[in-house]
Parts: sequence; C-alpha cells; structure tokens
Amino acid sequence: MLLEPSLDRLMDRIDSQYSLVMLAAKRAHQLDEAEDLADERLLDHYKSERNIGKALEEIESGDLVIDSSKLKGE
Repeated sequence: MLLEPSLDRLMDRIDSQYSLVMLAAKRAHQLDEAEDLADERLLDHYKSERNIGKALEEIESGDLVIDSSKLKGE
C-alpha cells in the first residue's frame, strides 16, 4: 500500500519529522473546527477526504509552511 503524499516529498518541505507531525496535526485541527468554511481551504482540490490527509497535501504543495518567526526561542 502506497501512501500519498510520500514521506520523502514531505521531508523536502519540512526538515524535521517532529515539526512535520506538529504542523499537520495543528492544521488538521483547524480544518476540523472550520469544516464548513470554504475560505479555510488552501487547495482547490484534495485527494484525501480526511483532514490530516488534506493538511499533508497542503504541506507537500508548499501552501502550508512553518512560520519560523513564531518558533520558540527566536
């Protein structure tokens, strides 16, 4: 079974697996809370039906990135 998007492509966008998991989880929660709001969508079309998959697709596309200015310690 192949999973999309692949971990290799996601790791090209985010340098840490921990950061990738945290970003995807936070975005999935945002999508859960705004389920009916079309303006929360970053992509026109999603392959995944689940919000965690949608978050990973947004990361892979480059539309969802970590704001380094909000990272702790900077």
